[in-house]
Parts: sequence; C-alpha cells; structure tokens
Amino acid sequence: MMLTRPRRPDYDTKRAFLVRAAARAARARPTVVETHSAVVVMAGPHAWKMKKPVRLPFADLTTATARAHLCREELRLNRELAGPDVYLGLTAITQADDGTLALDGEGLVVEALVLMRRLDARRMLAARLDAGPAPTLDEVEALADRLVAFYRRAVRPPAAAAHYLDRWSHTGRVNSAHLAAMQPWLGPAFSPAFVRHAPGLVTRCRAEIVARAGAGLIVEGHGDLRPEHICLENPPVVFDRLEFDPDLRLADPFEECAYLGIECARFGAGWIGMALMERLASAGMAPPSRTLMCAYGVNRLLTRARLAIDHLRDTAPRAPARWPREARRYLLLARSIAQGAGVSGW
Repeated sequence: MMLTRPRRPDYDTKRAFLVRAAARAARARPTVVETHSAVVVMAGPHAWKMKKPVRLPFADLTTATARAHLCREELRLNRELAGPDVYLGLTAITQADDGTLALDGEGLVVEALVLMRRLDARRMLAARLDAGPAPTLDEVEALADRLVAFYRRAVRPPAAAAHYLDRWSHTGRVNSAHLAAMQPWLGPAFSPAFVRHAPGLVTRCRAEIVARAGAGLIVEGHGDLRPEHICLENPPVVFDRLEFDPDLRLADPFEECAYLGIECARFGAGWIGMALMERLASAGMAPPSRTLMCAYGVNRLLTRARLAIDHLRDTAPRAPARWPREARRYLLLARSIAQGAGVSGW
C-alpha cells in the first residue's frame, strides 16, 4: 500500500508551533513581534525569525524556497555587520512522516528559520530614547565607530551611481502613486506637487552623486538604519539589515546616518545624527553638500510616509489608527526640511 505524506502545515500552524516550541525550549512565555514580512519569537536567550508567505512590492515570499533563500541572505548580510555572536545560524521547522512538527527534527524541512541571540529590549536605542536612560555621547561614538568600520569594508558595486540614482527615481514614482492613492487618509499634510517634484531634488545632484560613487561613498549599507535596529550593548549591535534586494541597501553613509538622526530627533535627541555624521567626517569621509543632504532627507521621509500608510492596504492592518498619524508626521517633516534648506518651486 502506498503511503502518502501528511499535508504540509500552513503559516498559522507553523507560527503556533514555533511559539509553543520556543516556550518549551526556554521554559518561559515567549515574546512575539510581528512585522509585515516576518514573525520573531523570543524566549530565553534565543530568538527565532520566520518569514511570512507574503508578496511585497520588492520581494515574493510566497514559496518556501524563496523564504529559505532570504533566510540565508539575512544570515550572510547581518553577520557582516552584527556578527556571528548575534546571528547564530539557520534552523528549521521539520515534519515527520506522521505529521509531527519539530525544531530541527527528523523528516521534511517545511520552513527555514533564522536563529539569533536575543538582545536586551531595554538596551535598544528606540527604548532608551523613549523611556531612558538617555544614550550617552560615549555610546553614540561607539556606535559611530562600528558604522565607520562597516562602511569602510562595505561592498562598492560597479555602476553604483547609476543603480543608486535609478533606485531613487523608482522609489519616487512609487511614493507619488501610493501617497496620491491614499490621500483621503493624509489630509492637508499631503501636497501632490511636493511629492511629485521631490525625486527631482536627487536628480539635480546627479553630478555630485556620481563623484561620490567614484570616491567610494556609495556602498551596500544597512538599508533600514533606524533606532529599532540598534542595541546599545558594549560594543553596540546593528542588526536587521535588508536582505531583499542589493539596490535597497545602496546608501551614502551620510544619508543613512542622517536618517537615523531624524528618527532620533523625534525623541528630542537630534544631536545623535550630528554626532554620527561628525564621526564619519573625522574618519575621512567627505560630507555631501547641503543641497544633496536635503534631497536625501526629503525623499527618505516620503518613503517612510508611504511605507506607513501602505499598512492600510493590508487585508487586516495592525493598529490601523497609527499609520495615518505616522504618515502625516513624515510628510510634514519632509516639507519642513525642504523649507529649512530654502528649497521651493512648488
């Protein structure tokens, strides 16, 4: 008689199993964090990250093969920045012939996972900014030194300037289309002309960007450098580097650090961005012009506004009241930066 394999578990079944397995392994109740593309289950000294079977604008995660590939990429890329003591390796949910699920057990691999060392939530930069104690200058300079070392050894792709400019242009078109479609939730914070013309700020700086790429100042950076992705251990840990697309990681170090500074300024700690950029300059990296810094800041903030309001496109968005507020705040901040730099014309 031919035996048939049990049906593969769906996402909800695997998620529920992972929560139970983490609780058993740590003998403690897990903490579960959800993002658009993944669920992270933290228990005891470990964290397990499982990617969701979703289709995103920049990646299709609907197949187990694609998710496994991105787990491998996440491990490779983040070990370059956070190190192997944080990104411990790959593991998997397996299914035995009788349908039983296990962590790294016998049988068929049904879902790849990234295994990490659990970081102290109280030491996250976002938590320190929000609830204290406030980050110290020594901690921020240690973070800057970690980033300087990373940027010095980062990949400098061929044709970096062309890819970087194309990325900004494409992102600008997506921002404009999505924000316009979501205008009813954005109110007067949304200016169609401002959003439409913002990518041109980068285009006007084409010659400077080409020169910066030629000087090795357009690199494969982090891609999403925010306070949520920094833990102020000693030495500091920078994690959750984007794995989806190398073009999304292309960055000018000053652009990444300035955006991190903008996010810190929300908590009254705008000095952090200035300290980071001063450290980059003192390490021999030439800062961009004021015009280019304005272009970077405006377009980064418009992207954050679009990503925030795009949560409402989900079938069942988490905390739906939150996203219009965040999007409006980013839109107003983008316009404030442009006005502060004397940019007009719309």
